[in-house]
Amino acid sequence: MKFADRVTRVEPSATLAISNKASALEADGVDVVDLSVGEPDFPTPENVVQAAKDALDAGHTGYTSSNGIPELKAAIAEKLADDGLDYYSADQIIVTPGGKQALYEIITALIDDGDEVALLDPAWVSYEAMVKLAGGSLTRVDTARHDFELEPALDDLADAVSDETELLVVNSPGNPHGAVYSREALEGVRDLAVEHDFLVISDEIYKEITYGVEAISLGTLDGMEDRTITVNGFSKAYSMTGWRLGYFAAPSELVEQAGKLHSHSVSCAVNFVQHAGVEALQHTDEAVVEMTEAFEERRDLLVDLFADHGVDVDAPEGAFYLMLPVDDDDTAWCEGAIEDAHVATVPGSAFGTPGYARLSYAASEDRLREGVERLADEGYL
Repeated sequence: MKFADRVTRVEPSATLAISNKASALEADGVDVVDLSVGEPDFPTPENVVQAAKDALDAGHTGYTSSNGIPELKAAIAEKLADDGLDYYSADQIIVTPGGKQALYEIITALIDDGDEVALLDPAWVSYEAMVKLAGGSLTRVDTARHDFELEPALDDLADAVSDETELLVVNSPGNPHGAVYSREALEGVRDLAVEHDFLVISDEIYKEITYGVEAISLGTLDGMEDRTITVNGFSKAYSMTGWRLGYFAAPSELVEQAGKLHSHSVSCAVNFVQHAGVEALQHTDEAVVEMTEAFEERRDLLVDLFADHGVDVDAPEGAFYLMLPVDDDDTAWCEGAIEDAHVATVPGSAFGTPGYARLSYAASEDRLREGVERLADEGYL
């Protein structure tokens, strides 16, 4: 059987591969501490669930306008304005089945064969796959040697980008590292984008989950209004991973072109889920704060637990991931950890940064303690 080159040049998602392995072990009766998946372990807020039920009862089960229901696009525009992005109108927003679909539509609409896309490593695994599917080429900038901070890596970024660069992807707070980029770092990105005339995707899916710092939207900086595509969604901040609801806001000409992909692929996001999204944006502030406070407590616990075993790990400022330094062969380390200690983690090489394992602390404190103890008992710390 012959397959398209665009498919054969990408690998399956490493995070889902680990999760599948954990599920297979659990099906065999093995107790696995799964720290591999980026999924909040909190229930979706009850008022959001009720809004979906009410929408179902009201008969909101058919197709919607392809780019999203007016109520949700208006609520998103209001949310973006609160974040300082007051120039986006509802017509500049496309509502998608998850943030991943938003990114796929953007990259597919912008990137041709051979076009250069820059990534800041470590970078979420699907960015690379999406660029390869579009036929683009990758330029990668290592931030790990600067403790995952972008500001000291700006010289490296300046060396990596050029007038040939079409697109840069910025994810702050970031997966897998949890870093929140400073205003100075983002101003450096802005200066390079203006100098070389490239666009920037600002992936803000973890924007609401920070610890004592503010996550700045790149599009609020002078000169970035027409150069920034802002992506966000409901999976992380509102614990709505399975609901599959995301969005992006962009210059009108991109919305027009990406809208073609959207209408010919997914048609629209699920009707009643969009109504739940309105509720999530307008009436869940307290739930988001409570969840973020719990994540911060878990982060601190995990850092302390590793310190007790002589492993020094910096506390990330956002998201719910931690990069643990491990052996150079991080893939073998992660495979051994799940086989021997029954603790599931993701190798840093999957994100472009060997020598680390990504741990998600979207798990209870008891499970975090159990996971660290198992790793220590089996000699992985």
